[in-house]
Parts: sequence; structure tokens; C-alpha cells
Amino acid sequence: MKIQKIDHVGVIVDDLSAAKEFFLDFGLQVKGEWEMEGELMGYTAGLTDAKVACVGLGTPDSQTWIELIKFYSPPDEKGVQQTFANTLGIRHIAFSVEGIEDVVAKLKKKGTEIFSEIQQYEESYKLCYVRGPEGIILELAERTK
Repeated sequence: MKIQKIDHVGVIVDDLSAAKEFFLDFGLQVKGEWEMEGELMGYTAGLTDAKVACVGLGTPDSQTWIELIKFYSPPDEKGVQQTFANTLGIRHIAFSVEGIEDVVAKLKKKGTEIFSEIQQYEESYKLCYVRGPEGIILELAERTK
């Protein structure tokens, strides 16, 4: 057995348009858009009567995607739950960036919540956490060595 790569990370959202716009502004590209429903979708997701719309986004040079998923049915009764960086579970998506100061300034201008100013981690990285729509947390990392 051999694991070949991480194919995609699924992110469930309520406002698919806003999440898509955020990631497009961030610099990702749409790799695909589709809808799914029916027995197979329900079976694979473990839900009854599942119907979803999806947008796959990635960088130009990568085969790994972020898959934004909007469930039309069944709906999530709880809505978006605000989490923190230390909340248990999958909590953030890390991006290697170039020109972190420019990326953060662009996100600030768009109204994105910035967790902290850019921090130097040892001699190897500049780091910053930001929160996008629906509480999606991104870690931005620029290699400095």
C-alpha cells in the first residue's frame, strides 16, 4: 500500500458564493464546479436525500484542491459555529505564500479578520493566521531561509 498524495480538503459552507469569492480574491483558481445528488451521494456521505453544489479551487501548479461544498439537503440545523485556533478537530488550512506582507494587506483591505500581525518563527518562516467567511481559518507561511 502506498499513499500517493492529498487530493483535496472538503470545506462545508452555507454561502458558497461568498466562500468562492474569498478564495478567488486570495489567488486560487476554479478547477471545477458541479452538483451531486441521489442515492450514491447519500450513501457515500452517510446522509439521506443529500444534494450538494461544489466548487474545487487550487493553485495553478498543484493537483491538490480545496473543495467548497454547499449542502442543499439535508440542511445543517446548527449553522456556522465560530471556532478558535485551539478548538479540537481540523482547524485550519496552511498556504505557502510569497510576499506575505502584500497578501495580508490585501486581505485586510477586503475586511478579512487577521488573528495577529505577521510573526517571525525562528529563522525559517513568517506566519500569520486569518479568518475568512464562515470561520474558515487560513495559516499563511512564507519561508525566509
